[in-house]
Amino acid sequence: MVIKDDLVVDVATPTGPMRTYFFHPAAEGRYPGILFYSEIFQLTGPIRRFASFIAGHGYVVAVPEVYHELEAAGTVLAYDQTGADKGNDDKYAKELSSYDADAKALIAHLTTMEQCNGRLGTIGICLGGHLAFRAAMNPEIRAAACFYATDVHCGTLGKGKHDDSLARAGEIKGELLHIWGRQDPHVPLEGRIKVKTRLDEVDANYQWFEVNGAHAFMRDEGYRYDPDLEYQCKGLVLSLLHRRLASGN
Repeated sequence: MVIKDDLVVDVATPTGPMRTYFFHPAAEGRYPGILFYSEIFQLTGPIRRFASFIAGHGYVVAVPEVYHELEAAGTVLAYDQTGADKGNDDKYAKELSSYDADAKALIAHLTTMEQCNGRLGTIGICLGGHLAFRAAMNPEIRAAACFYATDVHCGTLGKGKHDDSLARAGEIKGELLHIWGRQDPHVPLEGRIKVKTRLDEVDANYQWFEVNGAHAFMRDEGYRYDPDLEYQCKGLVLSLLHRRLASGN
């Protein structure tokens, strides 16, 4: 499916405009909407390609700049130590409530778009995996795919490093897809067990996959990239989205 990626909107939030990039099918119609949360580096080449891939399967994909209060619009951090340090500093400088307010603003915006049919899901990678987990606490979100979501097990997202994501896991009513790399030092075995145990406690509707991959194995740049795992995992994501959004189940 041919897509368009030239729509850029500064979505209003309580903490200022949030530059958001939209990827959607070129063919006229109304499609399910996806909140797509990036890594700490914002809209890099790999994130843009992943968003295009999802859009090409019949979805309106919105990629917000998660650090819009802290970085100038259009900022993309480099995949190097300087970029990683800045991205991590911003992750802990932003208020937890602002992450949640951003999600609500983006949900509201998507539901008003002529290209969107109002059925919503979310995808996130790394930091974005945690943001997708929290976005799924909104009742409008029917499906959430979380790739190696950082900080969930230790509750350290946002300013003060004290989030309530696991405590609020029972608020997630849509279907969850969690994908983890077993060789990811950011989410060790005990951390993954803690998250899974909590999902069982709240009787969450979820799928759980652990693969032999390092952190960022989905990123198609750099030495940790595993194209075979990327192929498999994208299939899992599409299966979730088609089942929960496209078919309406």
